[in-house]
Amino acid sequence: MHIEIRGKVNRKKYYLSHSFRRDGKVRKIRFYLGLNLSKNDLKIKREHAEKILRERMKKREIIRDPFYVALSPLEVDEIKNLEARGEIKIFHLNEKDWTKFTKLFTYDTNAIEGSTVTFSEVDDILEKSKWPKERTRWEISETYGVAEAVKHIRKTKEHSSLRLIGELHKIIFENSKTFAGNFREKGVEVGVVDAFGNIVHRGAPSAQVTNLLRELVKWYEKNKNKYPPLVSAVVVHNHFETIHPFRDGNGRVGRLLLNNILLKHNLPPVNIELKNRVEYYEALQEYQKSKNIRPMVELILKEYKSLKKILKRG
Repeated sequence: MHIEIRGKVNRKKYYLSHSFRRDGKVRKIRFYLGLNLSKNDLKIKREHAEKILRERMKKREIIRDPFYVALSPLEVDEIKNLEARGEIKIFHLNEKDWTKFTKLFTYDTNAIEGSTVTFSEVDDILEKSKWPKERTRWEISETYGVAEAVKHIRKTKEHSSLRLIGELHKIIFENSKTFAGNFREKGVEVGVVDAFGNIVHRGAPSAQVTNLLRELVKWYEKNKNKYPPLVSAVVVHNHFETIHPFRDGNGRVGRLLLNNILLKHNLPPVNIELKNRVEYYEALQEYQKSKNIRPMVELILKEYKSLKKILKRG
């Protein structure tokens, strides 16, 4: 969106203008702001007009994609502009940063799923091979597993595939789960339960898991250059969690897939912090109810800012 000025020197008309593409053609909408406006009046009227334009665009042009329906072309353009201008706080990690990120991600992604290993214990396990006596063998194994999976997404050239999904699950759970790397068999159904024992989400029927994952991979390959990488990564993550293809371990694999896609588009990884677990689950539920990805996009933008601050502290 930008301001257009029309008229003569002593009779200036101000408009808020926005260009967008529809049906292969570039179109423009304008919103009249006023005549001979002061800087303060222009600022106030622009803020008001931007809200109105956003609502109009959202109602008229909601993207109708089979995997998500909650962003308008205007909102997609805004995300593209954020990426282009660096307002997403795009930054890149050196090896020291990667070591710190791996520990943070390993701690938080496991803790979200119930691991009791503390951050300092993660540091001891990964840096000194010092195993805390109070923790179970499987918790220690999965600490190593997540760290190895982070290394894997840094090396692999694959963006998304059934093979990659299986590999990530096997790397994490090879020494803790007998079904590591294997999708749910027919008849094995799963659900997500909240802290009160209520089922908040049921995974896809086991007989449909493989086909649904193939459809998701095809969607990504078709759209990976159409949408901003942040949008594609969130859709893949959210839809993967909706399918819930494994008996257990879906959250950790899904967050690795999210990061793998970000990395393949030259964006930094993101860490969903334990303290934001409730917000994270609510964002997933919003997608599962209405395919709305905005809550997850907003959470990731917040986590980017948090990660940058943490890494700056060293």
